[in-house]
Amino acid sequence: MKRVAIAGSTGSIGKQTLEVISASKLGDYEVVAISANASVAEIIAQARIFKPKLVVITDESARINVARELLITDPKIEVSGDSAQMSDIADVVVNGVVGFAGLSVTIATLKAGKRLALANKESLIAAGPVVAPLRKIAGAEIVPVDSEHCAIHQCLRSSDNSSREVAKLLLTASGGPFRGRTRKSLENVTIKDALKHPTWSMGPKITVDSSTLMNKGLEVIEAHELFGLDYASIDVVVHPQSIVHSMVEFRDGATIAQLSLPDMRLPIAYALEYPQRSTVGFGAIDWTKLSRLDFELPDRDTFRCLDLAYAAGRVGGTAPAWLSAANEIAVEAFLAGAVQWSQIPTIIEATMQHHDGLMPIEVEDILEADKVARRWARDIVRKEVVS
Repeated sequence: MKRVAIAGSTGSIGKQTLEVISASKLGDYEVVAISANASVAEIIAQARIFKPKLVVITDESARINVARELLITDPKIEVSGDSAQMSDIADVVVNGVVGFAGLSVTIATLKAGKRLALANKESLIAAGPVVAPLRKIAGAEIVPVDSEHCAIHQCLRSSDNSSREVAKLLLTASGGPFRGRTRKSLENVTIKDALKHPTWSMGPKITVDSSTLMNKGLEVIEAHELFGLDYASIDVVVHPQSIVHSMVEFRDGATIAQLSLPDMRLPIAYALEYPQRSTVGFGAIDWTKLSRLDFELPDRDTFRCLDLAYAAGRVGGTAPAWLSAANEIAVEAFLAGAVQWSQIPTIIEATMQHHDGLMPIEVEDILEADKVARRWARDIVRKEVVS
């Protein structure tokens, strides 16, 4: 039986992880820990079904309410505010926390020498130089849950020496809800428009990121950190059907691709079971009904966030942390109705102009970079609102 902890269990990835576990054979998995920020009713319901040893709630007032409720109905369940405890009792930790808040889970899991099923791209992007040494700890490993990086992980299994044989990584992008639109036509799009993703059902932050192509830009940085290729060898291609989840081109001209219907449960199950494959199938294709696969170049003029991400990745150091922080603030402002969708890349670009060039040595450097970048981004948001 594999012991699983799920950070962000009430979010999209967390819920689908629980679906994968529920669909598996009885005895394959034990859910030993779940966590959320402040989703009291949802996490109590999950705790009553899966009976974990530990429930982590980061919001203090919510934690008091959860502890009070579970003390009555499930007194054996420990309630804590420390997400680092999750890796102590698990074999695999699924990090489905949204945004920079997932960094502590990533670091604690790798330090504990455990498998990290990583859906929280921001923590690896922001803290890549700090996370990299932790991957050398005995037992520590990252198996990506993002569909694109999971696809690359699977494609690389076809090579005995990927470091010498790989020519290029090709990340596919759906193009989001605004594919084919011009910059001018997107000046007044609404929040509702940005949240209408054509193929994936995701949380609001990642859905907005997909609409700006920032999500793909962040994935480019994540691919660099995960697989060690330089940015000149990582390309993005728009593929609206979201059937080809990514590809690897090898030096002999061969390209290996991973295909399936859009279903996040497949990469989740892959990360839980690796190096074996799940006995439960998700996203299988009916080849008699699949009529076409289209590919096109991304519109970098309209979707400027993609090049902003490449630029931050090439600078390295704390630049990706600044990029991630600025993007989070800009997206929050958009979802709050404070700025237009078209202002998101402007806010990020203006924030990056103030990057101090710091090279991180420890986690505190990343935390400081995140704090400073957020302060600059908030100041720029206020100026954008006033203007």
